[in-house]
Amino acid sequence: MMPRPGAARKPPARQRDRRPARGQNPRMQRQLIPIEGNTQRLDGGAMFGNAPRVVWERWIAPDERHRIPLACRALLVREPSRNILFETGVGVFFEPRLRERFAVQEERHVLLDNLARQGLGDLDIDVVVLSHLHFDHAGGLLAPWEEGRPLRLLFPRARILVGRGAWERALAPHPRDRASFIPGLTALLHDSGRLELVDGGQSDTLGPDYRFHRSDGHTPGLMVSEIATPAGPVVYPGDLIPGAAWVHLPITMGYDRFPELVIDEKRALLEDLVRRNGTLVFTHDPAVAAGRVVRDGDGRFAADEPVELGA
Repeated sequence: MMPRPGAARKPPARQRDRRPARGQNPRMQRQLIPIEGNTQRLDGGAMFGNAPRVVWERWIAPDERHRIPLACRALLVREPSRNILFETGVGVFFEPRLRERFAVQEERHVLLDNLARQGLGDLDIDVVVLSHLHFDHAGGLLAPWEEGRPLRLLFPRARILVGRGAWERALAPHPRDRASFIPGLTALLHDSGRLELVDGGQSDTLGPDYRFHRSDGHTPGLMVSEIATPAGPVVYPGDLIPGAAWVHLPITMGYDRFPELVIDEKRALLEDLVRRNGTLVFTHDPAVAAGRVVRDGDGRFAADEPVELGA
C-alpha cells in the first residue's frame, strides 16, 4: 500500500536500528573496534631502517628469510547513525605472483571476514578514511583478484576520505615509491564520485569529533586521524608510527621518505598525547593493537602495554 501524501515513510530496519538515543553524549555511544585484515611478511631490516638486527629482533622475531610478521589492521568506529572504517589493509587484490612477492599470507579477504563477525558487510560502511594510498593501506578497498577481471571497488556506499597531499603524491609518485601505489586505483576513486579530499584538520563529512594531522616524513601528505573519546583522544597514525616498537623516537623505517622528519613529527605527536592521555592504534604491529602513550623518567616514550579501546 502506498503511503498517503505527506505521510512519514518508515525508515528501513538498518536505519531504524542506527538512530541515536535521545539525550545521550554521542561520544559515549561510539564504539572503537580494531579489525584485523590480511597479514604480510616483509624484510625486518627494511621495516627498522638503520636500527641493527640485534636491536629490532628483540621486538619482532624474524623468520629464516629475515622477514617479520606484520598486521594490516583497520579501525572500525560504530556510531548509532553510521559506520566509519579507518584504513582497509592490503586485501587480496594482487595477482598470485605479486601476492607471493609481497608475502600476503591469506588468499581470502580477511578484513571482510572480520567485518562480518561484527555483523557488517562492505555495504554497511558509510565512510572510509585512508591515511595514504600505499597498497598495504588502500588495497582492501578492492575486490579479491579474479583472473581476467579488472580492479573494482568495494564499499559502494562509502564516502572515501584522503588527504589532498597524499592524493597528489599518488598521482605523481617518485621513482623511489612508485611501486607502493596501485595502478588504476586513483582513476577508480575519482570516477566513483565518492572521493573527498581533505585539505585541513577536519572534514565536514565526519564532524568536529574527528581531527586530522598532516605528516610528511613517511610519505608526503599522510593523514594522521584523531578521534575524540571520553577517556582521551585515540589516534590512528598509520605509517608515522606503525607499531609499538616505532614509538621509540630513533626508530624509523627504510621505507620512510624523510627519516629525520619522521622523528620530529613523532616527538610532537607523542608529547601532545602524553599531556592528553592519548592512545595509539597500530596498523602493522603483529601483537599490540592499541597502547596508551606514556613517558618514563628518562624521557623515553612507550605504548607497548595493550589497552582495550574505551577503557
